[in-house]
Amino acid sequence: MNGAELILKTLAVNGVGACFANPGTSEMAFVDATSRVPELPIVLTLFEGVASGAADGYARISGKPASTLLHLGPGYANAMANLHNARRARSPIVNIVGDHATAHLALNAPLTSKLSEIADAYSVWSLNCSPHRISANTALAVTEAVERQGPATLIVPGDVAWAESAPTVSRSNPRPRRKIAEDAITAAARKVHSAGKQALLVLGSNALSAKGLAAAAGIAQVTNAQLSCSTFNACMPRDRGRPFLPKVPYFAEQAAAFFAPYESIVLIGVDYPVSFFAYPGKPSLLPPRPEAVIDLASPTDDAEAALIALAAALDTKPAAQSTAIEAIARGTGSLTAETAARSIARHLPENAIVSDESATSGTALVPLIPNMAPHETMDLMGGSIGQGLPVATGAAVAARDRKVVCLSGDGGAMYTIQALWTQARENLDVVTVIYANRAYRILSVEYQRILGQAPPAHSRALLEIDRPALDFVALARGMGIDSERADTAERFDELFAAAMNRRGRFLIEANLAT
Repeated sequence: MNGAELILKTLAVNGVGACFANPGTSEMAFVDATSRVPELPIVLTLFEGVASGAADGYARISGKPASTLLHLGPGYANAMANLHNARRARSPIVNIVGDHATAHLALNAPLTSKLSEIADAYSVWSLNCSPHRISANTALAVTEAVERQGPATLIVPGDVAWAESAPTVSRSNPRPRRKIAEDAITAAARKVHSAGKQALLVLGSNALSAKGLAAAAGIAQVTNAQLSCSTFNACMPRDRGRPFLPKVPYFAEQAAAFFAPYESIVLIGVDYPVSFFAYPGKPSLLPPRPEAVIDLASPTDDAEAALIALAAALDTKPAAQSTAIEAIARGTGSLTAETAARSIARHLPENAIVSDESATSGTALVPLIPNMAPHETMDLMGGSIGQGLPVATGAAVAARDRKVVCLSGDGGAMYTIQALWTQARENLDVVTVIYANRAYRILSVEYQRILGQAPPAHSRALLEIDRPALDFVALARGMGIDSERADTAERFDELFAAAMNRRGRFLIEANLAT
């Protein structure tokens, strides 16, 4: 058994569910070894940013660690944007990055890079694999990815991969999430009880589980505390049977106003709320009264257990949403973000998974969520666009029996459009909606917020992507994806309904009226 085979076997034995690969010369030993380790599914991608994003989506939905197989420093560099998102999503990923053979590194060949240094930038842990501890190092990488909740990187020189190795497979042993002390729970319960309607629970991480949401609903019913969640969440169940949690607003001044009425703001599974960007004359810390904030559980803690313990301390029981369900009327006429949202809300099937990178176009779906069928939504976590299609791809590999819907802006889709090819190759059940507004619309909004005026013509040239207009129907068909274009609300409703009622990959280019 060589080192590459031992690494793949160690990943499989330690619960890694899939490997998303874009190999090169340094990884040929791994390519050869895949036939001898069938228990670890290998999924080919055409770009490393798709591999890292797909590993993120797989980990979010399966609850298992995923892995990537990347080629040298440049391959890792191509993966970094979506590794950044995965780190923010706290997805356990083991990156196996091939490097030059040990003796070859000193020769400064063209692809030589400072791999160890760049690996540290987007990993929670990294290590150069020892030829004498190949399986132990691999098991440790799994442990670190799960325990630290993020991408761990194992750098494997070519000679370590192809050399013969002892066949003993090591086991990982990650510690569970940290539990919150009872006295902290009791103190938070007193604050919530005394504040009543002026108490706000902000939920994130695993507090957004089904059990966590039921506990939160019980707290709200008994204490009148208000509920909310992070602006972006790795994975969140949403439907007509659960409490509707408004998100902390994206824009700083709106978020500050959102927090202002509350005497107690309890953070459960979220970091301290800060503005996404700095703005002239505006604070970066969002709650206007920091003394009101109670940091009960961090995103890496067992936030679900903390929330359930808080419910017990308040003597409440799990509850479900009790509001009446309203029928959603079909949109008519021009195709807009609002009419498209109506069709998505009407036809999304139960147990679907939504990968949402819809940016400005997606806000129209929010008020319809309380009337939608049960589903899970994965948000853009780190803010680096180009996540939507790869995360949907990984989610579909993790849950081949569930419908996956990707909602993407046209600008973000072009970062990792190669994900469509992997969806076709793997015959995944993914339906992609491209909101084609021919612009980086969010940047036009930000321009006005920072500079106090609408962008003039010379500035709009850097914010619009309409010369030439992108043809997503042609792009998708060229990669094996059935696709159609919708220019009206009626046509979009027809296409989306049909796609939800059959299995298979499909793309809808939604040409939004300006």
